[in-house]
Amino acid sequence: MATESITLDANKLIDLQRVTTVSPSPCGTWAAVAVERLDASGAKYVSDLWRVSLSGSKQAFQLTRGDHSDTAPCFRQDGALGFLSNRPLGEGDAAEGEKDRMQVWVLPPYSADPERITDEPLGVQSFQFAKHADRLIVFANVLPELAFEKQRQTYLDRKKNGPSALLYKQMPVRYWDAWIPDTTPHLIAYDGAGNNRKDLTPDTTDEHRRASWDVSEDGQKVVISRLTMAADRMHDCAMQLIDIDTQAQQILGAATAVTLEFPKFSPDGRWLTCTHHLRSVAKAGKTDLALFDLQSTATDCTILTQDWDRSPMPADWSADSTKIIVTADDHGQVPVFAIDIASKTVARITAKAAGGSHAGIRRVDQDKIIGIRSSLQHPPELFCAPLQVDATPTLPYVLSGFSQKIGERIAVIENVAVPSTDGTPIHGIILKPPHPKKDKTPVLLWIHGGPMGAWGDMWHWRWNPLLAVEQGFTVALPNPRGSTGFGQDFVEGIWGNVWGKQCFEDVMAFVDHLETDADLDANNIAVMGGSFGGYMTNWIGSQTGDRFPCLITHASLYDMAGFYGVTDFPAFWSMFMGEPPFADPVAFNQYSPSRFVAHWKAPTLIIHGEKDYRVPVGEALHLFEALQHHGVDSQLLIYPDENHWILKPRNIVNWYESVFAFLAKHITM
Repeated sequence: MATESITLDANKLIDLQRVTTVSPSPCGTWAAVAVERLDASGAKYVSDLWRVSLSGSKQAFQLTRGDHSDTAPCFRQDGALGFLSNRPLGEGDAAEGEKDRMQVWVLPPYSADPERITDEPLGVQSFQFAKHADRLIVFANVLPELAFEKQRQTYLDRKKNGPSALLYKQMPVRYWDAWIPDTTPHLIAYDGAGNNRKDLTPDTTDEHRRASWDVSEDGQKVVISRLTMAADRMHDCAMQLIDIDTQAQQILGAATAVTLEFPKFSPDGRWLTCTHHLRSVAKAGKTDLALFDLQSTATDCTILTQDWDRSPMPADWSADSTKIIVTADDHGQVPVFAIDIASKTVARITAKAAGGSHAGIRRVDQDKIIGIRSSLQHPPELFCAPLQVDATPTLPYVLSGFSQKIGERIAVIENVAVPSTDGTPIHGIILKPPHPKKDKTPVLLWIHGGPMGAWGDMWHWRWNPLLAVEQGFTVALPNPRGSTGFGQDFVEGIWGNVWGKQCFEDVMAFVDHLETDADLDANNIAVMGGSFGGYMTNWIGSQTGDRFPCLITHASLYDMAGFYGVTDFPAFWSMFMGEPPFADPVAFNQYSPSRFVAHWKAPTLIIHGEKDYRVPVGEALHLFEALQHHGVDSQLLIYPDENHWILKPRNIVNWYESVFAFLAKHITM
């Protein structure tokens, strides 16, 4: 682990431990925490489970270890700790074959020897134990045309010997970094010991791909999001409620252009909450919180948050089933809130003064929550806070190995509001070195992706500004039009075929502000962005000539029309832009950097992962060829084994080193 005496570079960054999931014990005195670390080779991450005291004793010890991954902790009603693991049972080829499938294991109380309780042929994607019942539910891929006992061997034979062909009858055919497989995800019920297997969704095909689901605390019901293809070739998504004993099913909330996701049963079993989003060509639309009364015969929902100008994510319930605990982007932070289901009032739980961002929230006992908290100056850690207004989160134990004092020493943080060309304030975060080597520091302007996303007070593993500050840069993180946490009208400013319009003006207004800062070198501002941020970097390159000494564009869109047919969700891209490109090719490409590439002058580093199906690598190749044709100083950095994100440890180090090496050639330090 790191110590307070070090500074932060890419090698030290990947060596930090990564807190990913937390689960409170039934007694409420400790939490199981999944923590990723480098394996012995330093080439991949594996996950261990830790036990951390919640009593204030600052005690923690490791429960599992090895060069496999133990993750997703969840307690059984008897106190046994369940988790997913790809640890092998045998040796040689048998052990090697287990690396590609997770199974549910349990660690009994007061035992150091975990036991495997499932043997799903293709592995388990996720699982839950019912809190107060002898019930285990798993979400797992199956080969539905084959008997259970033949599925594993058939899958391995096809993987090794073929055929590898995949036949599709409708879009989409790919998702993120993989072709949609010929396997089908099903919900499967067991008793708590992993016996009496029962497929709860035996007839489903594609309805539950990438589904979110929950099981009631009494183990009687399970609910799962259910997809249906709509006329616009987008998916509507309802809630499918299943009685586990009888397998009777009920569809809740089905409606045209509506997406319901992330369900959570109330502790008393009466209520079901989930997110609600209405799809429209006309606007992006806000994500709201919906509520179903399961004691009613009605199948429609009540919207709880139509008067709250934020988009909440449900996390848990209060013990008395009267409040829903949520998180939401809010002006550069991600606080915890509680929503009263009767009055619809929203109360902020984590104090604004405490800052930071919070995720994975779980209630402990009656009046406490735990979860994962991070900030720009500290990696994710287990946190604990009282379930009350204006609470100050505390860290029971630092598992990352990174002291907050290191982050505070590396960077001084400023939050600013910069007026755009239409007078709208644009929030941004600026990180400066506290003791710069020169009176004026060079600047990195980082543009976030999404475009519906935001820079905030949270830790970033892939784009960590502290590493750039350590190199002597000031890092500026603007939140232009489309950013979340500043109201829905602000989000709507990026919806439609307007990407190069007001959002571009917001970014350039932020640049103008930086140029007036006496601490900054106005002649040495480099622009970087990924995904949508990469698009905006490309648009800046095509619009500003040689204003910037260099640009770095990662996983970026270059040709708006060409992108339509090759991204993994063309129908969404068509809806976002308002129409497909063939309806009016000239209008569709009005803000495409490809139209104006002849004006591009700034030296450019193009970065892309070949397994990126969201923004396929052809965008990078197209851009590189165009810049080379026009004589622009340009380089192409490809990661054949990465997707939209650079995730492998040694590739992460290479990414940072390549970025800083390119900057060193073009920026005066």
